[in-house]
Amino acid sequence: MKLIVDTDKCQGSGECAKLCPMDAIVITAGKAVINLDKCDLDGICIPACPSQAIHFLEE
Repeated sequence: MKLIVDTDKCQGSGECAKLCPMDAIVITAGKAVINLDKCDLDGICIPACPSQAIHFLEE
């Protein structure tokens, strides 16, 4: 499982990045980008996203 960002929905508010305790999210070119090597999959970023652009993806 991993967290992904729906770039069509992402507005680049940065709320997800502010709350990520692992510093796994950065805003690049106005969109959130998740560093999967740093992400601990706690999901705290999901409800933080005002545009509901982050969700889990089963692999």
